Amino acid sequence: MKAGAGGLSGWSRRFDAVRSGYMAETVATSETTTDGNADATARPGPTVLLTGATGAIGGRLLPALLDDGDVGPIRALVRDPDRADLPESVRTHRGDLFAGEGLDAALEGVDVAYYLVHAMGRGNDGDFAELDRRGARAFGEAAERAGVRRVIYLGGLGGAGEERSHHLRSRREVAEILSAHAPEPVHARAAMVIASDSQSFVILRNLVRRLPVMVMPRWVTTRSQPIAQRDVTAALRALATRDEVPAEVQLGGADALTYREMLDTTATLLERRGVPKLPVPISAIGLSSLWVSMFGGVEHDLVRPLIEGLQVEMVVTEPPPPGINDAPLGFADAVREALDGA
Repeated sequence: MKAGAGGLSGWSRRFDAVRSGYMAETVATSETTTDGNADATARPGPTVLLTGATGAIGGRLLPALLDDGDVGPIRALVRDPDRADLPESVRTHRGDLFAGEGLDAALEGVDVAYYLVHAMGRGNDGDFAELDRRGARAFGEAAERAGVRRVIYLGGLGGAGEERSHHLRSRREVAEILSAHAPEPVHARAAMVIASDSQSFVILRNLVRRLPVMVMPRWVTTRSQPIAQRDVTAALRALATRDEVPAEVQLGGADALTYREMLDTTATLLERRGVPKLPVPISAIGLSSLWVSMFGGVEHDLVRPLIEGLQVEMVVTEPPPPGINDAPLGFADAVREALDGA
């Protein structure tokens, strides 16, 4: 990222915001080269590698890890070190996860690795699942060669019927590939993450702001359990240093609600009441994807898999262990924080 007003970069603004209160789909892949900034100063605890360090989740998790006294040296795998603009205390490695480049050097001596990347909207002739498989295999095999103990992956919270969603099937497949290469795989699963720059929330916010009429296809009645960025960040941070962790950790906010209820709540918070609603008694995934992309301000190749996923009920069925996401925010409070820039 380039420096903004006053010479303070966008990442630095987020870093400062997270430090002072823990506020600060796609998680962007960022992969930077070891260029001499060694595993900085002696920090006790496990050595951690973070992928997706400039994304919506990784960009918030990195300062949280830096503030965690139980975490050891922190590394980041990024494509372009100049654009990543990470703190000097973070050892950066240049690499390309999907091309399998730079992984061995980045993972050497690592205890815990975060896999916070996905390929939706990245092309590969439209087959993001194949690109995801390629990245997961390359990363998993490199982690196994390096003897990485724990790999933490943030995937999707699915349930009955998730086979209908290309997106959720791909997320589960990535988790399975990674789990084959680490002694302690952790599949953290979440539905929509409420953050100012989370693509799922950007779509929701823009639909409320821009739609002259809110079209209501069948999928808007499916329940989901969105989670605030502060809560998913805190949970991911805690998973790095717990002595024992389950192979699957389900993460959700305090409220389970339908997409229609999310639209209504967001409209109230944006003071946009009284927008006409037009029920449509079909799912209309293809048509929905077109108008959601148009009014949601997100590319169609990313929108369609997300809409497919909204057909599936995404709620927590098995709570995480005590100490992980014990008191998550409700939806309205999470949206308020996101609208304020968190």
